[in-house]
Amino acid sequence: MVKQLRAARTRQALVLAAAEIFATDGYALSSLPAISRRAGVSAGALHFHFPSKEALAGEVESAARRAVEQLVADRRPSTASALDLLVTVVREVLAAVAADVVVRAGFKLSVDPSRKNGMGFGCWWRAWVCEELLRAQRAGELADGVSPDRVAAVIVAATLGFEVLGSEERDRIPARHVEQFWSLVLPQLAAHGDQFASIALPGSSAPRPRANSMPTGRSSV
Repeated sequence: MVKQLRAARTRQALVLAAAEIFATDGYALSSLPAISRRAGVSAGALHFHFPSKEALAGEVESAARRAVEQLVADRRPSTASALDLLVTVVREVLAAVAADVVVRAGFKLSVDPSRKNGMGFGCWWRAWVCEELLRAQRAGELADGVSPDRVAAVIVAATLGFEVLGSEERDRIPARHVEQFWSLVLPQLAAHGDQFASIALPGSSAPRPRANSMPTGRSSV
């Protein structure tokens, strides 16, 4: 039991150290010796748990996915609709990107061009966003003509873009960027814009677009 606990702590320390280095230096410039030093773990212990850098990167992505899955599970019971859940989760995922180095590293690794086997976490995130949009569409929450797949691509691209902006501003994602994003997207996306009036944007007290401010006709999103 003591050995199992020690092994679990060692593995956790390695994943955290790897996330910190991957988030800062990227996959290509990160090295296993640097990760083992950051974790305070011997090279032998690192290779016992992770035979390669790619295996370690894959575990960081898996840990990031579990963190976001837990966030979704925590928020689902308190949200009124699929679109409500999507807006809430995207908002909190962006907060997690700034506050949680594992989530931040997971997103960064998922689009790192130097990895041959990446995109596990990124593909899962896009699939989840698309599924919630499809659920919203079935419930009549999306405006006419909205394509869930196209909107999912926009939201995923924005998530990754905010991660870059956060890195440039010392891991702090400016609330104004998130506010501007939703103020542009929601009027084109939602069938009834006023259903989001109660969802506060990070750092903003401004009201969301009301139904009477939305353009008429079919959406081209």
